[in-house]
Amino acid sequence: MNTNEREHVIEVTDLRRVYGGGFEAVRGITFSVGHGEVFALLGTNGAGKTSTVELLEGLAPPAGGRVRILGRDPYRERAAVRPRIGVMLQEGGFPSELTVAETARMWAGCTSGARPTQEALELVGLARRSGVRVKQLSGGEKRRLDLALALLGRPEVLFLDEPTTGLDAEGRQDTWRVVRELRDAGTTVLLTTHYLEEAEGLADRLAMLHEGRIAASGTPAEVTATQPSRISFDLPEGYFLGDLPPLTDLGVTSHETAGRTVRLRTNELQRTATALLLWAQHARVELRGLDVRSASLEEAFLRIAREAAAGTGRTSTDVGTPDDAANRGVTRKTEAAA
Repeated sequence: MNTNEREHVIEVTDLRRVYGGGFEAVRGITFSVGHGEVFALLGTNGAGKTSTVELLEGLAPPAGGRVRILGRDPYRERAAVRPRIGVMLQEGGFPSELTVAETARMWAGCTSGARPTQEALELVGLARRSGVRVKQLSGGEKRRLDLALALLGRPEVLFLDEPTTGLDAEGRQDTWRVVRELRDAGTTVLLTTHYLEEAEGLADRLAMLHEGRIAASGTPAEVTATQPSRISFDLPEGYFLGDLPPLTDLGVTSHETAGRTVRLRTNELQRTATALLLWAQHARVELRGLDVRSASLEEAFLRIAREAAAGTGRTSTDVGTPDDAANRGVTRKTEAAA
């Protein structure tokens, strides 16, 4: 696979989306997704995730900028792009009286080069429920059916909008397994998710959206590396914070105490941890409850969201209002099936 082909499976340049009344949901974002790569879009409600994905799926034209899926404009060349992509929406819409198998066969009839329906159902763990009516499925099983239908056409590019919402722990693990297998087979996957551990475990790269702009992007490790690591421990009896070496000499950027518990933040985890342990060894003391860990993606996400909100003069709880769903302006179930 040459470099250009890898870089241009999904290409987004200065993308903008504006709804009626002038609300700008997507404000000039740029990113690319390579062949066989899982890319996650993260953000609070209303950050612009769904608005962006709809443009990539070709459900609406951008107000500005450019989108290319497999080298083509997904809106203007929809007939060429649609057979090569799979779409799993936030909410599916199925006739409730049909069985799972009947629903899959109906969908396969509208799909070019569809794989056997039983194969698709087996991929998502629904084969044993093929004779059950849709109205009798649990919410998690309906999400599995959504995924099965998205996989019927053996897509080269797969869009997953909140794919594990409503699934139990086993269902989420099963979905993650399917996504990894698809990636390993060369499928390019773009997903939105509210589960940060999902993005951390699945995504090769990600972008965090805030008010229609990209606030941070990179691999999960690169994004978390921008945030301070944490060290916590309990001071031994008879020792106080002042008995430690100067915290700035340890590379500590901030600290707090609660009783005998000390919590340190550092951008130099190895340096700080090593110096602290050497001090404890020299002082012949045990640092009970010692916990040393890098920042999680969740911590990075929350900190980036707060910083982005502070930059716009809003609180983090205000981020993303009005919500994407209220400003969508299209019925996704209808358009996605077109």
